[in-house]
Amino acid sequence: MSGVVHFEIPADDQERAQAFYRDAFEWRIDAVPDMQYSTLITTPVDEATQLPLEPGAINGGMFERTAELAKPIITVDVVDIDAALERIVDLGGAVVQAKTAIPGMGYFGYFRDTEGNVLGLWTTAPDAA
Repeated sequence: MSGVVHFEIPADDQERAQAFYRDAFEWRIDAVPDMQYSTLITTPVDEATQLPLEPGAINGGMFERTAELAKPIITVDVVDIDAALERIVDLGGAVVQAKTAIPGMGYFGYFRDTEGNVLGLWTTAPDAA
């Protein structure tokens, strides 16, 4: 069974959106250099691993809204992102963004389900390059 491990919020104005979520919910927001992306820390984390301390809790991210990535996205953890994308296509879904590396962390991608929803996939892979 694959679990939900992350969420993402697209924004037209990231500074405005960051201020809103920081003030509304007291989330910690950290910029990710060179990615036009920020992490949204919604629950206490282990500072060494950045993983949530509370079982079942998840953190998220924020990025610039695009035509394809226009609504909030939930991300599902999978063992093999290539196999998951292939299965999704076989079941009538479509790839929105192919497997993309975050060096030293893993791979992500986005897909559209049979209902038109866009979701994310994540595979942890410390050797990602």
